[in-house]
This record gives sequence, structure tokens and C-alpha cells, in this order.
Amino acid sequence: MTDITNLSRALSVAPDTESPADWRPAHRRRVLLADAAILLIAVIGVQAATETHLLATPALADVSNSWRWILAGLLLVGWMATTAVAGAYDSRLLGSGSEEYRRLIRAAVEMTAVVAFLAFLFRLEVARSFLALSVPLGVIMLVLARVGWRRYLLVQRSSGRLCSTALLVGSRDAVGEVATQLSRSEVSGFTVVGACVPGGVAGDEVEGTGTPIVGDVADAVQALGRVGASTVIIASTDSLSPTKVREISWALEPGRQHLVVAPSLIDVSGPRILTRPVAGLPLMHVETPRMTLGRRIGKRTLDIVGAGVLLAVASPIMLVVALMIRMTSNGPALFRQERIGKGGHPFTIFKFRTMRQGADAELATLLAAQGSDGTPLFKVTDDPRITPVGRLLRKTSLDELPQLFNVLAGTMSLVGPRPQVAREVAMYTSAATRRLLVQPGVTGSWQVSGRSNLSWEEAMRLDLYYVENWSLVGDLVILVRTVRAVLAREGAH
Repeated sequence: MTDITNLSRALSVAPDTESPADWRPAHRRRVLLADAAILLIAVIGVQAATETHLLATPALADVSNSWRWILAGLLLVGWMATTAVAGAYDSRLLGSGSEEYRRLIRAAVEMTAVVAFLAFLFRLEVARSFLALSVPLGVIMLVLARVGWRRYLLVQRSSGRLCSTALLVGSRDAVGEVATQLSRSEVSGFTVVGACVPGGVAGDEVEGTGTPIVGDVADAVQALGRVGASTVIIASTDSLSPTKVREISWALEPGRQHLVVAPSLIDVSGPRILTRPVAGLPLMHVETPRMTLGRRIGKRTLDIVGAGVLLAVASPIMLVVALMIRMTSNGPALFRQERIGKGGHPFTIFKFRTMRQGADAELATLLAAQGSDGTPLFKVTDDPRITPVGRLLRKTSLDELPQLFNVLAGTMSLVGPRPQVAREVAMYTSAATRRLLVQPGVTGSWQVSGRSNLSWEEAMRLDLYYVENWSLVGDLVILVRTVRAVLAREGAH
């Protein structure tokens, strides 16, 4: 009887402190109600348009109003059900971005396929016609709404709200790495409230992170209650046996407390990861990054079309900029420099000249004066070599426009890691050399995340993430964010 009592107590660990209210159920309800309203507008809107003959088709013209309203109601209910089955209301997914949108689109496709099959089976021409009008409208509205919800979450999380409190468990090094990665993003959705490390004593901190240590790894379940965390993040299993990890998962309250295992492999995004059970083990398969023929064609097409359109639009501006440079300082309007491109091959980059003549000869002295001559990111803060016109060009990024010719020539891409000079590349670590696996870009991940305000380590981390997880959609997102970064004029030197 005593053993049963002890087991019962172990399975129902009562928290010593009351944890904050879980925000996820309320947010999920808000999103669900918003989706229902959106689909109602889309479906009813199409129905109203057919009644007023704005979108009338021969198939719909011979159908009574009552049947069209019944069809609209069935479509609405079916669409909501399919979206829920696709997992688009999973709390862990809301606000995640591309995967969330993908599930919405997949649900719409699956629902359309089912209705189209039924329409073919029962010869319901009206159903196919109705779908052709309402589904595209509904999908667009749903995705835009989810983009708005994601933005709402990001704003709330940047202020410390709507976050899940997390307890980190693992070795000191692993806990420090995970805590650092989470702290780098204000919108990660996790607020670290404590850590359990081997031999941990309450009152200490994880070096370099400020994360309080609340106990040993063996005390993780009890510590979870003391700090009021809703999530346990296993940062490493070096000091945790599989049995201990399983015990921690068993002690969590279903639906309110969650277990997350952080793999030691970082900077790898979802599409490259596949988790499947093998012999009772949850094995994680990680696909090596590769650029298939189709993806290369897609990226090159985007480069040619994008660069061509931008050059056509910006040609008058480029002419004015060239005249301003020639009229205000000695020297040519264009600046040419050898940079290192894909595969370590050198190429000549084009920019509008923003510095006085002979500026390259002064670089080493200026870098040494600010103590950054040993870092492979040759940026001088408050650079005295920049001309007044050049400062304006850099603030507006107009000096980069000639690189569109590099894009058309194939030596650069619209999006990619920024190309560096040979002296910078010579300082690369083995990890940094992976930047050279892809075509350098006019803009890139770190240009839209702080530009020159970022340290070399942070800039390299962002570039390596891009190299490891490139996608055409990601390029489009970076291009949009580039416009915003240029308009904000933040971090440009």
C-alpha cells in the first residue's frame, strides 16, 4: 500500500508556486473564431455574389437559392473540420510561420479534393463551380489572417508576454548554449526561469547567461514546481539516463506542461528534419543541405527577373547618383574590388564609390585603432574615409545598386551571404568557410537583422543558417525585409 501511495505522489507532483495562466488555449480559441469568421465571409460572400449575378455561372444559374445556401453551410463546416484535422490549431504551431501556412493550404487542398471527388461521383457541377470561387478567396484571407496573428504574437513576446516559462535540464555547456540561443531572439516564445545541471546548487548561475541554477538534474521534477515552469527543455542527455528522461515526461501534467528535447545539432530548420520511431527509438533524420536542379533554376530565375526589373526601375536614380559622386569628389563613380565568391573563386564586385580616393590604404590603420583588425569583418565605425554623398548612399543602400549587374552576370545572387575580400576569407574558421557554398548576395540574413550593428559571430551564425536552410520562399522574405531595413536606415555605416 505504501508503494502505491508513493507512486501516486510521484505522478502528481504539486507545484510549490502557482504557475502563470496558460495563454495558449485562449489564443487558440481566438484564432479558431477568426478563421470561422473569415471562411464565413468567403463562403457567404461568394453565395451573395452569385445571387446578385456578379459571379453567376451556368452551373449555378440553374440551382435554387436554398440549395446554394445549404452547399455554403456544408462547405464552411467541412473546411473548418479539415483545417482542424490538419493540425492548423495546434498550440505549438500557432505563430510558427511557414509550417502553419503550409497546413492551412494543405487543408484547403484536401478539402477541395474530397468535394471535387464527391461532385464527380454524384455529378454535382454546382459544387465544383462554387469551390472554384470560394476556395482561392478563403485561402488568401486565412493566410493573411495568420500572418497578422503571428505579428501579434511577436509584438507581445517582445514585451515579455504570451511566452512559455521554461526549465533547462542538462550539462552546464549545453544549458548555456540553449539559453544563449533563446535569449538571442525576443520572440522565441520561451522565457527561461531556471536550470538544473549536474551538481547544481540553488543560488548559482549558468556562466555567461544569467540563468539561475535551481538544483541538480535529479531534482528536475521538483524544480519544475518550484519555479512554476510550463515546459522542461532537455538541453543534453549526457547526465540523464533514458529512464530519467522518461520519468520527467511521466511527471508532467498532460496538456499544461510540456517536454522539449533540444538536439545538439543547431541551425537546422524543419524541412530538413524527419523524426520517426525505429525499434522504439525516436530517431531524427537530418537531410544534408543540397541545391537540386529545380531549386537552382528557381533561384536563378528570381535573380534574373528581379535584377532586370530593379535595373529598369532604378536606372534614372543610378544616373543621378553617378553624377552626384563625380561632381562632389575626385575619382570615378564606380568602385571595383575583388571579392571571394562561391567555391572560393574571386570576382569583381561593382559599387558606387562612397569613399575618397586611396581609402583602401588607410583600412589597416583604422581597424587596428578600433581593435577589430583580427576579426574577419572589416567594418569601421564612424569611418572618416566616407564622403558626405557616400554617407547618404550608404544610409539608403543606393551604393549597392551596381551589384545588380553582378547578379545578371551570375557572379552574385539577389540573396546570399555578403562577399568578402581575400584577407577576410583567410581568417575564416572551418565553419565560416561554409558561407562559400552558395552564391554571395546583394542582401542577406544579417543585412536584415541588424546590418553593421551585428558582431562577426552573430553575422556568421545567420549566414550559416541561410546556407543550411535555403529556400525560395526564404529569399522572398529576406527581400521584403530588406526593403523595411533600408527604409528604417538602421545599422548602415
